[in-house]
Amino acid sequence: MNRPAWPGDAAPYRRTPEFTETTVPGGLLRAHATRSGTWARLHVLEGRLLFRDLVDGAELLLGPGIHPLIHPERPHEVAAPAPVRFFVEFCARPGDFAAST
Repeated sequence: MNRPAWPGDAAPYRRTPEFTETTVPGGLLRAHATRSGTWARLHVLEGRLLFRDLVDGAELLLGPGIHPLIHPERPHEVAAPAPVRFFVEFCARPGDFAAST
């Protein structure tokens, strides 16, 4: 994937509940993006999740220990073709926390 580097000072400020292939919100299954100043990291706990970067067309099959970094305002989507358990962690740089919470 051709993306800018993850900022070293980005820190978590919120996370979603855990989702499964049956509870994943529809909004994650179609094109969406984080807002300006919000970075995200996918955490697959069990199973497999397909991540699609809609800018460069890259697809990654994610398993535990593989955490794609999602950059602000970058369109992407996921697919859950098999049993999976995952959550999304939202991060911001220190100066962006006020805008992100």
